[in-house]
Amino acid sequence: MSNVTAFLSYIIVLNLSPGANTILSMTNASQYGLKKSLPFNIGITVGVFFVLLLCSIFSLTLLEIAPAIVPVMKWLGAGYILWLSWKTLKSKPMQEASPKKKEHLFVYGILLQFINPNTILYGLSTFSMFITPYYQSKLILIFFCVLLSLAALIGTGCWTVFGFTFQKAIITHGKFVRIAMAALLVYCAFTVLVS
Repeated sequence: MSNVTAFLSYIIVLNLSPGANTILSMTNASQYGLKKSLPFNIGITVGVFFVLLLCSIFSLTLLEIAPAIVPVMKWLGAGYILWLSWKTLKSKPMQEASPKKKEHLFVYGILLQFINPNTILYGLSTFSMFITPYYQSKLILIFFCVLLSLAALIGTGCWTVFGFTFQKAIITHGKFVRIAMAALLVYCAFTVLVS
């Protein structure tokens, strides 16, 4: 991996940014309490793992079939990151989404990942830009799937545990938070293109 700092910045920003997983985690914690909302977070982690596994296989297959696609994937990935930066900068203060019934939170957390475009694009861009150009071993790809799934668990866990605090801070200092996250994403896009 050529730029660990860009990789870590990208992972941290995307896992802590407001999105379907994080907002629903915060909402579940506020409605059901910390203990009863944990199945949703674990479901997210399991779902993210399987989506990332599919994304790693897809990225590796593309790399093997057409190695010349790597520069194109870098430009597309950098474009996607810049688009995320723009969307982050222009996003409105977050609003709570309504969670599903607590009896199905684990299954809902898993299934949400297969229809969540952010998770799918996150997996494709992370593997195609940061991982498969440098590592092709299936064991290492599984390691990254586990690592990135744990990052998702930590991100949703932060929103679960500190949801009310984050909500208040983002609403109070939302403009500065969005500018900082957008700047980190621009940095990630730049380092992907120059690596």
